[in-house]
Amino acid sequence: MNTLNQLLLDLGISKVRLAKYLGVSRQMLYNYLALPTLEEWPKEKAMKLLSLLNIEKESMIEDIKVNGDYVIEVENRLNEGVKDTSNKEVITDLRGINKKDQELLSDIINLLKEKLQEDKGKKAYHTYLYLYHFLQSMETTDELRYILAYMSKSMGFTPPSEFVFDQDRQFIFESILFSAMTLYHNGGASKTKIAETHKRFVQDIELKNEEKLSRTQELNTAKVQALRELGYTEINEENAKEVLEKIAEIQSRKV
Repeated sequence: MNTLNQLLLDLGISKVRLAKYLGVSRQMLYNYLALPTLEEWPKEKAMKLLSLLNIEKESMIEDIKVNGDYVIEVENRLNEGVKDTSNKEVITDLRGINKKDQELLSDIINLLKEKLQEDKGKKAYHTYLYLYHFLQSMETTDELRYILAYMSKSMGFTPPSEFVFDQDRQFIFESILFSAMTLYHNGGASKTKIAETHKRFVQDIELKNEEKLSRTQELNTAKVQALRELGYTEINEENAKEVLEKIAEIQSRKV
């Protein structure tokens, strides 16, 4: 793989462009290039790289003579094969987002797409479904951001002393989470020992769901009453403001 890395360097192919050509994220490309041989790559990606280099197998890389003509040939194939339509769609739909944010979003989309394509079961699907729920709830509590920061630090992507959110709260949260993770990994928290804690966890969720359902039912009741008092049969664009104000009035009567 060192020979391949040197060849890419000689050809002047950036990791960003090669990642786009292969349809993977930059981080995933780095992971591929760290593997001993192309045989350990996903077959589709390995074949695509060999096609770019115009060779049939990895052993032929050593025989490649890099000259002006070969560089131009590879460059032409690279330009024709770069699949950046999805990136363009993202940029079109999200005009106003700066280039750095666009690149980050593109990397995330490419990584999610790759993981979902490679998933033979449903593990990846449920993983990213939970991630979607996580992102949907991001604005409800700062602790969700602290969790992401903790994981980034523990995986070595972010310096442990970096605090971009509320430093004091993030510091406390990370310390508590570290203690919990240490206890978990050291086997000090068996299922039997924490069964009661998990039971309280389930009860807390069930209580929140009941309260949410109760609030929803209460709101629906207020909506029906508001429509009745105003003489409407449904909420539409014309009466929405009036109906919502009436709902607020009905709910205030109970205070």
